[in-house]
Amino acid sequence: MEFSPWSLLVDAGLIGVLLVVGTLVRATVRPIQALMIPASVIAGVLGLALGPNGLGWLPFSDQVGTYSSVLIVVVFACLALTDDFDLRKIGRSIAGFAGYGVLMYAAQVAVGTLLGLLLLGPLFGTPDGFGLLLFAGWAGGFGSAAAMGTVFADAGWAEAQSLAFTSATVGLLIGIVGGIVQSKIGAARGFAQEFAGVTSIPRDMRTGVLAADSGRPAIGTHTFSAGSIESLSFQGAVVLAISAGAYGVNELLVQVLPDVAFPLFSIAFLIGLALRALLSVTNTRRLVDGESLRSISGTATDVLVVCGIASIVPSLVAGHWLALVILFAVGLALCLALGIGLAPRMVGENWFEKQIFTWGWATGSVSTGIALLRIVDPRMRSRTLEDFAIAYLPVLPVEVTAVTFTPVLVIAGGAWAVAGIWGAIAVVALAVPLLLLRGSRTRTFAG
Repeated sequence: MEFSPWSLLVDAGLIGVLLVVGTLVRATVRPIQALMIPASVIAGVLGLALGPNGLGWLPFSDQVGTYSSVLIVVVFACLALTDDFDLRKIGRSIAGFAGYGVLMYAAQVAVGTLLGLLLLGPLFGTPDGFGLLLFAGWAGGFGSAAAMGTVFADAGWAEAQSLAFTSATVGLLIGIVGGIVQSKIGAARGFAQEFAGVTSIPRDMRTGVLAADSGRPAIGTHTFSAGSIESLSFQGAVVLAISAGAYGVNELLVQVLPDVAFPLFSIAFLIGLALRALLSVTNTRRLVDGESLRSISGTATDVLVVCGIASIVPSLVAGHWLALVILFAVGLALCLALGIGLAPRMVGENWFEKQIFTWGWATGSVSTGIALLRIVDPRMRSRTLEDFAIAYLPVLPVEVTAVTFTPVLVIAGGAWAVAGIWGAIAVVALAVPLLLLRGSRTRTFAG
């Protein structure tokens, strides 16, 4: 059947139903709560099982997989307007935490790429970008999986998006299960300095439902009078304008440079940064509400996850199952080695709390990291989240450049360059914090 606006409405309605069902399942089914599986992942799995790639009961259009490519543009448009890029806020006290985060990102890129080039490619004939699926799905999460999968798919690697979303789904489950195991072992051995005997996940984190008396946070703040325009309409208009503008710029670039493919989400990010600068210069940035934009970004991500998982083609994934198993096994070993072997030496004070939080977001998402942190630090005395807000500043450019440039470089034949560049970043991320923290400890001891 020909795709039409009504097809879009049907797809949106089905996605909405799946999200509602996923939310109810998370709120009521205890095994799902124990694993802290997000409602969007539950909805995506149901969409895969019941949709055209499964039992065929849900009449999705053939454009469901494309929605992820569109929504990731919205996510990056919001990202450019909301995140703080002032690296001057980095201080010695959180240098180790920041370095550890950069190391986790860069190591997944470098090790995954090398594994693909040296083993998986020669052994199984996988493309040069196969190793990047580790970073795309684990540290990058579903958003990066959608972005990088789209770039590779547009370049002719049709299986890339299904494989990337598979990586993200497996990474999330490994992060949750592995994190819970580490949390309970670490707490029992006294690694968690503020552990208060709580070995279970708080109720709101388990069910996903905030109690009415728990001080529910606001989705956003009104910046306009409703008599003029609804504030959320304005925030959405800004995001849509950036996204559509990115598409227009990309169309122009295709005409000028027909042999070069530019990632659409990267163009949206750059346009967003330009608009951000313009708003700052004209003193109108106050009209853009960061919390509303984060809500829009979060909504786009939820729908993106559903569409991405529901559009996985099992036959494509099955054809690479052994290579995926090897990639995921190496990824698990890498994360464990960094967490157990290096985190105590790099992060310093409250290393276990910060490590378990980093484990969560480096295999799944920040929300997973927060849930795991609540197990070992129920009273939040380690200040992990406060430090992460600053420590993430140097991580952000590593993440954005990895998502934006690594697939382009690989497509251009520069896979070895990717391994070298991000390997060098990992070495620097490892060395600098160790030197700074060693100097700090020496002065403290001498004092």
